[in-house]
Amino acid sequence: MAAQPIPDVISCAVEVFIATALLHREQPGRADFTIQEIVSRAARENITGEVRSGVNVHASQHCVANKAPNPAKHRMLFATGKHTRRLLLPGDAVQNGRTGKIFPEPHEVPERYLSLLHWAKARYERGGETPAEDSMRSTANEDEPRRGIEALLDLWGLGKEHLGGVDPDEYVRKLREGWE
Repeated sequence: MAAQPIPDVISCAVEVFIATALLHREQPGRADFTIQEIVSRAARENITGEVRSGVNVHASQHCVANKAPNPAKHRMLFATGKHTRRLLLPGDAVQNGRTGKIFPEPHEVPERYLSLLHWAKARYERGGETPAEDSMRSTANEDEPRRGIEALLDLWGLGKEHLGGVDPDEYVRKLREGWE
């Protein structure tokens, strides 16, 4: 196999993709990462020899599939919250006009990250699950309790029938009347 030439210019989008993919691979138990964690991981990699200001804007806007294109149209990341991101997965909602890349082209990525690119593509094809999670899911008992954030989400709305149509904010406001 011939040595791959080092790309002359690494785009900020590629830097953001690499940093986010590294975070996912290093911390498989985490669903998402803050924009600052992504920028910090890009800084630690130091691919271009400096932290460019464009890395932050790419992590917060330009690479985010569920944000309006402005002007970039990449679909590499998905905003899970105001300041949190993860790599895009199949089935994620994508804003109209977001028609750009989900993955960088191999020639845009430094050779030392090609295995990371292949890992990210395989992860995407599995819907975000690691091979271990995939095998655990196939053998898991569906009657077992859900864990982590899934268990918390199951509690959403629990007890609302006891509110009797009272607005919770108004109720708390009344309780606080007369407090100094």
